Amino acid sequence: MDRYLVFGHPVRHSKSPFIHTLFARQTQQELEYGLAEPAVDEFAHALRTFFDQGGKGCNVTVPFKEQAFTLVDRLSTRAKRAGAVNTIKLTEDGVLLGDNTDGAGLVADLKSHGVTLADSRILLLGAGGAARGALAPLLAELPSELVIANRTHAKAQQLAAEFHDLGPVTAQTYELLAGPFDLVINSTSASLQGELPPLAPALIHTDIAIYDMMYGASDTAFICWAKQHGARQTMDGLGMLVEQAAEAFTVWRGIRPGTKQVLRELKRNLGVI
Repeated sequence: MDRYLVFGHPVRHSKSPFIHTLFARQTQQELEYGLAEPAVDEFAHALRTFFDQGGKGCNVTVPFKEQAFTLVDRLSTRAKRAGAVNTIKLTEDGVLLGDNTDGAGLVADLKSHGVTLADSRILLLGAGGAARGALAPLLAELPSELVIANRTHAKAQQLAAEFHDLGPVTAQTYELLAGPFDLVINSTSASLQGELPPLAPALIHTDIAIYDMMYGASDTAFICWAKQHGARQTMDGLGMLVEQAAEAFTVWRGIRPGTKQVLRELKRNLGVI
């Protein structure tokens, strides 16, 4: 039976085995999917060992995505742009292909919620790895402008410069942000600590769409804050998790699973519904 893993540290909380088991059942694919939590300095050895022992593919999560980028034989275009790998496939000719499905998962989830990206003005909060992975897929949807805001302005400027060839992307400080925006995406990890990006409440309006890449059994701090200031459409990153997994499954197996029922099952598993 074909074997797949998710590598991370820590990784015991991962919902990837749950998701991919449901995908396999739905598409009638015979595979097993497990967890691997090597020490941070043992990831390269663990990755090689997994494929040497017949592994077919894997997901890679924190803190190994950037390291995986350097360990594969070939990179997809979107992995090169993201500077990180979250999906690895052993090809039929024995090559380890590194891909990044995070941004595609984000865009798919936004569209599933009816969010219009073309000609929209998007504010992306944060300039770390999550933001980098999202930029190319977001710009491919042809927004009118994509503004990156980050606590360290120089980092936002550098990121905007790197992706400027793909579309109208700029950097701005939190203090000088000027609305209106159609969509705000929080790619920072602030919600994990119950904290908020320093965003002015005046930027929130009733027709804005709010997206937090973090998720939990209840609303994140950022979503709670946005709702308090009048946002009517808010989304967390649970759908992105499922959609990026579906993209990875497609890379591995050549068949795209449906995500709606899997997302419902995942919410039930987490106690969200």
